[in-house]
Amino acid sequence: MKKTSKFSLYSFVLIFLSIFVVACSNGESTTDNSTEEAVSEEQKNLVIGATSGPYADMVREGIAPLLEERGYTVEIKEFTDYVQPNNALASGELDANLFQHIIYLEEFSKENNLDLTPLIQVPTAPMGIFSNTYDSLADVEEGAEFSLPGDATNAARAYNILEREGLVKLISDVNPLTTSKQDVEENPYNLSFVEIEAAGLPRAIESSDLTAVPGNFALASGLDLTTALTLENMDDNYRNRVVVRTEDAESQFAKDIIEIIKSEEFDRIIDEKFQGFDKPDYTKE
Repeated sequence: MKKTSKFSLYSFVLIFLSIFVVACSNGESTTDNSTEEAVSEEQKNLVIGATSGPYADMVREGIAPLLEERGYTVEIKEFTDYVQPNNALASGELDANLFQHIIYLEEFSKENNLDLTPLIQVPTAPMGIFSNTYDSLADVEEGAEFSLPGDATNAARAYNILEREGLVKLISDVNPLTTSKQDVEENPYNLSFVEIEAAGLPRAIESSDLTAVPGNFALASGLDLTTALTLENMDDNYRNRVVVRTEDAESQFAKDIIEIIKSEEFDRIIDEKFQGFDKPDYTKE
């Protein structure tokens, strides 16, 4: 009788331990699966920031719908300045942003100690020369007033357009990214240069003979890029980028954004809704 009791006790203990081990194992498995599901779900919910105007529209009409087709949920946050989008991205409020070219990104990141990485160039609104005085640059007369941006980066773009169109000649070996009035070697039309704040350039079209207007300000004021007397051939440095935190540069959502922007469907959207935008070289591949 005693042997039987001991056997029963041992059996009970073994059964209890087996149940305990299985329960613990199942609990661990459930926790792991929940964690994996939470991470997966988090990666499918994206917040993308952009400045109000054409780039917020590009996210809303081109990037977001194609991401949603891949199972993402996309929230778009619009900004009215060039400071907050990068700060919001660095702090984790955004997963990506679209509004800036590489020169601005590198300078801002260095000054503010941010670890951000550009993913891919997007079609970008080029600077254009507009006029209510002339129908063609061939009609430009001596002494014409030329209004252009007062900041160094955009002023360089304007002077480079003038040289391409034969309205000025720049000194040899000038850096196209830093071109200024001092680099004008010949001014055969005796143009009068008036540098003003970029946001005011659309209004300057009424008073100046020629006005160089950055694409984003042109569109924001209702100008049609296709009505410009000429549009710049954009340097890669001036094309806007989708930017993410460096830690997310190899993430799946980053790879999906790159694929989407390189897709034929995105290119079709650009042709239909963003006429006049300068396209990166990858669209020609």
